[in-house]
Amino acid sequence: MAEKILIFDSTLRDGAQAEGISFSVEDKIRVVETLDKIGVDYIEAGNPGSNPKDIEFFNRIKGMQLKHASLVAFGSTRRGGIAVEEDANLKAILETQTPAVAIFGKSWTFHITDIIKTTLAENLRMIEETMAYLKAKGKDVTFDAEHFFDGYKNDPPYAIETLLAAQEGGADYLALCDTNGGSLPFEIQEIVTDVRKKLRIPIGIHCHNDSGVAVANTLMAVQAGARQVQGTFLGYGERCGNANLTSIIPNLQLKMGYDCLAEEELSKLTSSAIRIAEISNYSLSGREPFVGKSAFAHKGGMHIDAVLKNPSSFEHIPPEAVGNERRILMSEVSGRSTIIQLINEVDPSLTKKSEETTRVMDRIKELEYQGYQFEGAESSVKLLIRKELGKYKPFFTLEDFKTIGEQTHYKEALSSSAVVKVNVEGQSEINAAEGDGPVNALDKALRKALEVFYPTISEVRLTDFKVRVIDSKSGTASKVRVLIESSDGIDIWTNVGVSTDLIEASLIALIDSIEYKLLNDMERKLKEYKLI
Repeated sequence: MAEKILIFDSTLRDGAQAEGISFSVEDKIRVVETLDKIGVDYIEAGNPGSNPKDIEFFNRIKGMQLKHASLVAFGSTRRGGIAVEEDANLKAILETQTPAVAIFGKSWTFHITDIIKTTLAENLRMIEETMAYLKAKGKDVTFDAEHFFDGYKNDPPYAIETLLAAQEGGADYLALCDTNGGSLPFEIQEIVTDVRKKLRIPIGIHCHNDSGVAVANTLMAVQAGARQVQGTFLGYGERCGNANLTSIIPNLQLKMGYDCLAEEELSKLTSSAIRIAEISNYSLSGREPFVGKSAFAHKGGMHIDAVLKNPSSFEHIPPEAVGNERRILMSEVSGRSTIIQLINEVDPSLTKKSEETTRVMDRIKELEYQGYQFEGAESSVKLLIRKELGKYKPFFTLEDFKTIGEQTHYKEALSSSAVVKVNVEGQSEINAAEGDGPVNALDKALRKALEVFYPTISEVRLTDFKVRVIDSKSGTASKVRVLIESSDGIDIWTNVGVSTDLIEASLIALIDSIEYKLLNDMERKLKEYKLI
């Protein structure tokens, strides 16, 4: 059997320290649910001694039954010069009633003497007494040896002494922290190899990405003997971020042969990453290894031809292993194979020479002549193919719409509103909304009208909106191309619209985006009931 590597996620603490991220209590609960479903072993949820929000979260989470993960409260060793029972931070940790705790302590003499200003001997007592106190309370204890690698490089014997103190106090795991993120893979491997010989309890690894090698450092630590891996989903964290678990987990499991998650749960890695990005209000670039929408995207004609013959020619793992999918990009260099691949998703019987294929190709060429560009907007192509093959029934019809933009003397900003009328299977619905500009107002009004019939539309949010002028020589009468990226927390898709009217181009892309969402929902249900 493959050797188990424990996955310790600190998105809710380290990730919350990333610039631009601020989790509400509800956000934190949703992240816990997502991580627990995928099978993470430990979820470090915050420092109850640091802020009221974390205290509220731990109070709310007490009644929540997790299926797999152990919830972890984070804090420091007791302060210098006081009894461990009197330390306010440790009292707050115990009040959370979490089964596991993570306690950081100093391993670098510089930090001990110059930052927390205590003696080296007292620091060792602080570590050992804190471990013993929490173990006596029945906790699963991880000691985070803060700045361990810097400490080891400066004074190896003392850095080791801090680990031995934690071990003597009864700690279950000793996590070696590259807190400044300055170590390189060969250093991590050498140091972990040496440290492992001197300890009798399991080692963990906690890396930051300041040198751009946190994932590589983590993999080298595991190879050298670490059996607990700490990191954050998508690498969120302070400064340059933390070790990225969405890269570490598949590398360890699919390439190095370790057991991190159940195979079924690993196949949810991409959707879980998208969900956590949504909760964090962070837009994914698409270039994230394993889970990004471009991770298995192919554009070059020869590359596409090869990958269709044998995916391993240009793919290092099967995309479905991590819940991602292969994408064949539309472009001037991709060739006819790209179109037939998308057509075969709808009708496998069609070939390059089929009359239907020619009709689809002609329609795409016609739209490209009008200014459409389908690279990255496969969602619009997939809808187009279904329409051209007569295998598509619209979920709704937009019967009428109106947008109004006005600025009155008592309002500093321009006020925009929209009214839409939609028809779903003979039933009409009219709705109105205000927004930040006419496109936003139209988007809101359209969603409100359609949510009456399709409640899942409320899950969709616009994650990117791009406008490009196609022919600037025509001035204000120029055609514009609008690209809209959307997400429902499970998938991410992009649609395109073109017109001389910015609002109409946006509306074309918006309607395609909603239609694609509803089509995906329908296909998921059919697969669930094994009807396709």
